[in-house]
This record gives sequence, C-alpha cells and structure tokens, in this order.
Amino acid sequence: MKETIAATVFFISLALLFYTYIGYPLLVYLISIIFPKKVKSGEFSPKVTILITAYNEELSIAQKLENTLEIDYPKEKLEILVASDGSTDQTDEIVKSFAEKGVRLFRQEGRVGKTITQNNAVAESTGEIILFSDATTNYQKNVLREILPNFADETIGCVAGKLIYIDDSESNVGKGAKSYWNYETFLKQSESDACSLIGASGCLYAVRKSAYQPMYAEACSDFLICTVIYRQGLRSIYEPNAVCFEVTNQKTDKEMKMRTRVILQTFTDLWRNREMLNPLKSGFYAIELISHKVLRYAVPVFLVTALISSAILAYSDWFYEVWFLMQAAFYLVALLGWILERTVGKIGVFAIPHYFVLANLASVFGFYKFLRGERFASWEPIREKSEEKESISTFNQTV
Repeated sequence: MKETIAATVFFISLALLFYTYIGYPLLVYLISIIFPKKVKSGEFSPKVTILITAYNEELSIAQKLENTLEIDYPKEKLEILVASDGSTDQTDEIVKSFAEKGVRLFRQEGRVGKTITQNNAVAESTGEIILFSDATTNYQKNVLREILPNFADETIGCVAGKLIYIDDSESNVGKGAKSYWNYETFLKQSESDACSLIGASGCLYAVRKSAYQPMYAEACSDFLICTVIYRQGLRSIYEPNAVCFEVTNQKTDKEMKMRTRVILQTFTDLWRNREMLNPLKSGFYAIELISHKVLRYAVPVFLVTALISSAILAYSDWFYEVWFLMQAAFYLVALLGWILERTVGKIGVFAIPHYFVLANLASVFGFYKFLRGERFASWEPIREKSEEKESISTFNQTV
C-alpha cells in the first residue's frame, strides 16, 4: 500500500513538472501557431511620455537620460518624466540639470514605493501613451518606432518590449539569469500570439493612458498591469523588435533578494485577483496564469515530493533508484556550484543547476513571506558600481 501511494505521488509530481516546464510551453506555442491573434498595426504617432521611476539612482540616472534623449521620435511629441520616490541622494539634482533639454522631475514625497509613485506620476503625465522604464535600462533608438504601430490596433492596451541581459563579467548568476530569461522570452512570444501577455518586463512596456488604472502599493505593477488591461477587454502583446539592455545581477544574494521580492508581490497579486484564475471568467488567460505562475511557483513542492517518493521506492525497484540518484546528483551539482562560487568564483557548467535551485528557493521564501503577511512596496537599487553603467554604454556602442 505504501509503495502504491509513493508511486502515485511520484508520477503525479513528474507529470506536473513535465507540464510546467515542457507541456505548457508546447501547448501555448501550438495555440499561437494554429489560432494566432493578429495585431492590426499601422501608422500611429501620438504624444508619448517616457516615465522613469527612480529611487537613489545617482549612479545611473544621467546616463539613462542621455540614452533617452537619443530616442528617434519628434521632440514636440515626447515628454521625459522622472518620478523620484523621495530620493535622498543626488538623483533629483541630476534630473533638474537636464531641464533645459526637456526633462521634467516629478518628486514623490514620503517614500511611498514604486507603484504609488508611478500612479501619481501617470496622473501628471501628458502623453497618450506612457512608456515605463527603469533608471538602469538603456534603449535602442528605434524603440518607439517599433512599439507605437501596435497601438493602431484599438484592441491593444499594452505593448511590452524585449529585454536583453548583458554581463561583461560572465558571472555565474548572470549565466543562469540569461538562460532563464531566454526561456521566458519564448513563453512571452507564444502567450502574446495565443491570447495575451500575463506580465511585462518592468523596464520596457507601454500602456494607453486611458487604460491605465491606479494599482495598490504592494502590487508588482509590471505583472499586474496585464490583468488590469485584460479586464477592460484589451490585450497585452510582446514586441520583440523593441529592445532594451540591462546588466544582470552578478551575486547570488542579490538575485535571491530580487526574485523573492518579485515572487512575494506576484503571490499578492494572484490572491487579490484570484477570480481571474477561473477559466469560465477569463478563458485561456486563466490557463496562462495557472500554468505560468501558480504551477511554476509550486515547482518546489513537486520537486520535494518526487525526491521523497522515489527515495521510498528506490530500495525495491531499480527504476526509482535511477530517478532518485539522478535527482540527488543534480542537487549535489547545484550545491557544488554554490560552494565553488563562494570559493573559486567561477562554476562553469554548474551555473544552470545552481540558478535552477536558486529560483525555486526564491519561490519558497516568497510564499513563506506571503503567508506571514509580509508585503513589499518600496525598493532599493541593487546595482552599486559605476562600472555596470559603463558596460551598458560599451555594449550599446556595438549595436
């Protein structure tokens, strides 16, 4: 009886893991090919506000503004607005020094967090389209030329661009993050073509101001915005030709902190909008949310149950013994990667197992914080060295 239960648990766990990482991507890809939702793009040249939200970004904000001023779009139709969430360094002074070039500062007093700062800045903006950006992200010059034609289709409420991570140091975390992001980018394209995006890259997405709705403080705004848009009968789509660049985190602790924060916020958004998980209400969008987010964040549970059930059965069947040993070896490799990172620095082929375990531990920590009632509204800059800005500048000169 014990063996039967263990075998059932093992195969259910394996099936859920397979569906989460392979089955769902294949499903949404096939739907995007067989039943694609086309975009009726066309000429569209509205006034645009580029909204850069910042907190203590004195290391990055000048370069970001120089990059933004180089964007190919009529200056009379472009507003550059920096929303400073109570910055205490030289961020505001640097922004003011760009006033003669048309850059405007919106200072939010009281440190209310990114989402509330964005809400209030949007209310002060003058553009028909709001392009949201981060202070550490650089754009290609044609970014608006690629995004805006999509808004000629009145069913489109949000357009997300393509984020390319760069890492001149070739760090272990950077390698893992880039591999993970390549996988996520494939999903974004498929979800966009099949139904609608369920989340955007926070450093590059544009929204119709008329469709933007203020969000609560603890929201992960770049995730929740797609649900806000979908509720209004509009779609969020992916535009791969609108490209931006950003340096990856290079340290495990910083990547863990960032991912835990995002997952905590996403759990909050899923719970507060849980009716959207009902396919009878939101159709295939619900399948996307369940498959891409709920099941993905439940992967640690499937991994643990698969490991324990195979361990129970390993003594009586070679099939389960092989599975148990493969899992154990994978986790040992990930552990070795962590040890090597802390001692030697470079971990080579161990980077992917190391990042996989890191990402799933972040899901555990994020869910634990969610259950404890923790909520996150404010944020801290995670890039500390000016060399990281220089690496973006050097990279942009080559594209």
